[in-house]
Amino acid sequence: MRVVLINPRFRLPIDTRTSPHLGLAYLGAMSEQRGDEVRVFDADVEDQPLAEFIQEFRPHLVGITANTPQVKQAWRHAAQIKAVHDVPIVVGGPHPSVVYEDLDFESAEQPDVDIVVRGEGEETWIEISERVEAFMRDQDDYSTTALMDPAKGLWEDVLGITYKTNDGELHRNLDRVALADLDSLPWPAYHLFRMDKYTNLQPATDDVDGSKSFSILTSRGCPYRCTFCSQSIMPIKWRSRSAANVLAEWKHLVEDLGAEEIGVLDDSANIRKKRLFELADMLIENNLNHVPWIFVNGIRANLADYELMSKLKEAGLKRTAFGVETGNPEILKSIDKKIDLDTIRAAFKATKAAGIETIAFMIIGMPGETRETMQDTIDFAIELDPLIANFSMMTPYPGTAVYAQVKRQGRMLINDWEDYVFFEQKARYEMGDMTAELVEEMYRKAYRQFYLRPGPIWRRVKTKDFWANLPRNIRIALRTFLPKEEKTGLRKQMEAEALS
Repeated sequence: MRVVLINPRFRLPIDTRTSPHLGLAYLGAMSEQRGDEVRVFDADVEDQPLAEFIQEFRPHLVGITANTPQVKQAWRHAAQIKAVHDVPIVVGGPHPSVVYEDLDFESAEQPDVDIVVRGEGEETWIEISERVEAFMRDQDDYSTTALMDPAKGLWEDVLGITYKTNDGELHRNLDRVALADLDSLPWPAYHLFRMDKYTNLQPATDDVDGSKSFSILTSRGCPYRCTFCSQSIMPIKWRSRSAANVLAEWKHLVEDLGAEEIGVLDDSANIRKKRLFELADMLIENNLNHVPWIFVNGIRANLADYELMSKLKEAGLKRTAFGVETGNPEILKSIDKKIDLDTIRAAFKATKAAGIETIAFMIIGMPGETRETMQDTIDFAIELDPLIANFSMMTPYPGTAVYAQVKRQGRMLINDWEDYVFFEQKARYEMGDMTAELVEEMYRKAYRQFYLRPGPIWRRVKTKDFWANLPRNIRIALRTFLPKEEKTGLRKQMEAEALS
């Protein structure tokens, strides 16, 4: 069976990393393991129009992933496909998984979307593929309309899906239990991607050939439930791959694919420190520690001591992020982070002492913030003095506790899913005395006050990578430090392409 997996174009206002979609890489590997002929269409890097690609390949099944700012483009892609080829279209990803906002129904009711997959998708995708293939085999006149006929009841017992039958009725099946044995998954199918089209993990900081930059996932889930985090819509149960299983893939990335850097994309990689010690020892014993690696999404500060960090440094860890979020103790309590400022200080101290570079993720404009609490965050970032301080304005994503709080007590300033795109430099909501103007002012102040100090400037300009990325770094600096009007050209272009 021929299947296509699609990553919709992601409208971003600044230069950022472009990397293969790890979720699609897993789905592609699962489909190939099943015996399917698989193509990945990443609209961020493809030159060929989607409709033309679909006409040439004539798939039997299409899957499209979507986070919140991508979802409308996913619907446009579905319309483009159905205009040239009758094929069942499945949409999945974080956004349509938010059931308590009925966002699964929102996608399923789109005229060109047939099935929505909620949550982790591998097992559900394979079951859908098997149902489609069996139906094709038994039908003389195959069509999507026939496939979605409620009289046939083909989808009634498939867990983890929401779907639309051909009479227009929407159906939401029971959830699927999250995959327990992550070691059973095949390795992501990077060969399905045009690796030469991607950047490295952190292009504003490092100068690495993007085709030699790979990601790896060693665990899934998060036992914490921070009020602002979109991870809260995914399984709460934390599950990990065994160290031996991770090592085998790591070895494949380095020895077979020539990886020059590896990014660990876990949300909470260090929940079990013993597992990381074991993995670090294996990387050292197998001489894989010469390839630098990064915790891209960060690790828990309360589980990062000097012993662990020094071992990870020996194993090749170059840089790690920490979700600091705020420098105000009361705001920190209010977001249910389950950590305190002294613990964060200790984590940065231990990590730096081990010789590992640090990134601090900070948020400006949490519910209940004032000018003073936001200044506390800026001051705390300066005190911690990481290599990179990544400030963002609070964005209430659907499915999070903050989203519900803002809907009850505040005023949303965005009414379109595409406005949820990162780095827009625009406040997303107002609440109480916290105005959009104040949040935007403090956001720009945070970048100026942190980066326009002698220490950060000197650290950056003395590195070879900074000068190799100089044009990109100048563009990012100008767009970050200076206020700007929203540029709508890319969105209009995407909408025009969808209608053409």
